[in-house]
Amino acid sequence: MDRVDALQRAFSERFWRPVEHVVRAPGRVNLIGEHTDYNDGFVLPVAIERDMMVALAPRADREVNLYSLDFGEAATFSLDEMRKDEEHAWSNYARGVAQELQQAGVSLVGLDAVTQGNVPIGAGLSSSAAFEVAMALAFILAAGAPLDRVQVALIAQRAENRFVGMQCGIMDQFVSALGQEGHALFIDTRDLSHRAVPLPEGVRVVICDTMTRRGLVGSAYNERRRQCEEAVRILQGVLPGIRALRDVTAGDLARYGHLLPPVVLKRARHVVTENARVLDAIRALEAGRPEEFGRLMDASHASLRDDFEVSSPELNLMVEVARGAPGCLGARMTGAGFGGATVNLVREGQVQAFVEAVGAGYQARTGLKPEITVTRAAAGAGLVG
Repeated sequence: MDRVDALQRAFSERFWRPVEHVVRAPGRVNLIGEHTDYNDGFVLPVAIERDMMVALAPRADREVNLYSLDFGEAATFSLDEMRKDEEHAWSNYARGVAQELQQAGVSLVGLDAVTQGNVPIGAGLSSSAAFEVAMALAFILAAGAPLDRVQVALIAQRAENRFVGMQCGIMDQFVSALGQEGHALFIDTRDLSHRAVPLPEGVRVVICDTMTRRGLVGSAYNERRRQCEEAVRILQGVLPGIRALRDVTAGDLARYGHLLPPVVLKRARHVVTENARVLDAIRALEAGRPEEFGRLMDASHASLRDDFEVSSPELNLMVEVARGAPGCLGARMTGAGFGGATVNLVREGQVQAFVEAVGAGYQARTGLKPEITVTRAAAGAGLVG
């Protein structure tokens, strides 16, 4: 039985009626461009073949009944009374999406829904964004409301910012909603202009989960965002035209970096150099130079480790082991950091040898067995049943 059939069966057994729709929204892995999205910068993610699914049917009232197969938990709320549920925290992403849709003027109806995902939670692969986008599609379908994919992504992001309390940028929700098969998605997070960038032949994306976890809301993520904002505030005194670190160049930092507190300077330097790396990476892909792309991934990890300080011993070790494995062109941490996964660009003919070498090498040095996923760039969210 495949996942869609299993989800439909679970729905019917729980709610004693047939499923009306099944939707999916993929997780993502960011190839390069980390912690740039909330600085109006550039990112280059791909949607992955792992996703969150929601089987649903509308209700005639305003009640929302959710059941998570992953957590084995049920949660119920009314569309007329939105409040956080500390006991079933996973349901807050759905609550936030419903609240934001209603504030955007969408007339929602209640629904029954069963959810299931295979995006590892807390691995830096955006399981939360996938769930938000999937729930947004579920509510929209139940209500019969037209909404384009950019609006879906923005609503999902606002749900995480305002209701959940995680000040994420737009990248995760955007690529989950708008990803294209076989392509990375270059996003200018200032104006949301975007274009698909074909991935080269002969390479695969490999995700290596360190099996270490972090809680984003309670982590240093929000602190990093405040430090970036502080850098902009100080630099505006000498660069009055800037609105975000996106507007600051390496030359500007060389000239005025002494005005910044040392830690704030490091944070700014990462964002400024990372934006430049994204643009260089796109040129490398379009010119068919995956080796150059890999070198930029390596430089990105060093910057995240040393200047933005969001890596971890396990992430650093995973990158070190990967770079010594067969076929590796580049390796870096991906996601917010402090745990989670790395992303690697690997020659297609050596993927199996790479997976075996990394799995054995990391486990030998940590005692942890990593979860390794070989993926292609997948399509964005949509109906599957």
